[in-house]
Amino acid sequence: MLEKRALIVGVTGIVGNNLARRLADEGDWAIWGVSRRRPRGFSAVTSLEVDVLDAAATREALAAVAPTHVFFGAWVRTPTETENCRVNGAIVKNVLDAVTAGGSSVRHVALVTGTKHYLGPFESYAQNHPETPFREDQPRLPGENFYYVQEDVVFEHAARSGFGWSVHRPHTIVGYAVGNLMNLGVTLATYASICKATGRPLLFPGSNAQYTGLTDVTDARLLARHLLWAATTPAARDEAFNVVNGDVFRWQRLWSAIARYFEVEVAPYPGEGTPLARQLEGAGAAWERLVAEHRLQPNALEHLASPWHTDADLGRPFECLNDMSKSRRLGFSVYEDSERSFFDLFDRLRQERIIP
Repeated sequence: MLEKRALIVGVTGIVGNNLARRLADEGDWAIWGVSRRRPRGFSAVTSLEVDVLDAAATREALAAVAPTHVFFGAWVRTPTETENCRVNGAIVKNVLDAVTAGGSSVRHVALVTGTKHYLGPFESYAQNHPETPFREDQPRLPGENFYYVQEDVVFEHAARSGFGWSVHRPHTIVGYAVGNLMNLGVTLATYASICKATGRPLLFPGSNAQYTGLTDVTDARLLARHLLWAATTPAARDEAFNVVNGDVFRWQRLWSAIARYFEVEVAPYPGEGTPLARQLEGAGAAWERLVAEHRLQPNALEHLASPWHTDADLGRPFECLNDMSKSRRLGFSVYEDSERSFFDLFDRLRQERIIP
């Protein structure tokens, strides 16, 4: 049995998918992946199909795994933040209860949350005006936030069982995954493909602050490397980290670059947002025609695009930047080109016949 045994909760999502591939490339990890549906094309991953909201089923499914490292990249969206706190706190609690029952093999637990740590939950998203760039030592916001609940569950179990932990706070994640709740890159790819097919120009859906201001994103491949680094670096034990690519950009420039990639015109920006949810309303039929015409994988538009999340990200009324000094100081030196993050994703979506 390999000495390092990873349990990835949410292995089919954008975080878990890329982490599993990273660990597999390392070659010295045994990998178990928890999901509600069996992942495709993951021969290196032992699949565990279980609903982690069911405590008894989770305990039974994980009884024989004995992981040394646990990575959380799963969450469930519910109508209220109160319910988000209950449900997403239970995901972490049920898994940690299961893997620490009767003694523990766990050395490290990594929790992926995000920039809502600084911006607040969806119910009050970006209504405060936080100090930027975001730094890890900024205090929690008042009110409910399921990220805080998940952190506290990890801290409580770590104190009880003695394992190390890390919290990872990416900004908008750009990377390959199909069918997850928050996927700006795939959403923009489907939108641009529909615009090209229907002769519509590409209209930036967000706020003027996002269009003209500086921002950053997180490549899912870089996040996977950061998770691996923190889980195996003693200096990173018991720390929270922002995780972004390391460069900054303005959507005004990137929007034109995306339009060139898809060979569509750019619509003049009207000075205010035109939400993508409105722009894609009724676009399902156009997408179905594209799927048939180009013999794409038979994914419904709503399975690929998450316009609600893209509108939330691109509609923020102020710049959002994340400071990476803490990771750099402790030895993480990886960077990614954010423009390349998008184009690499678009290339793969075409290779996989997700988009034309």
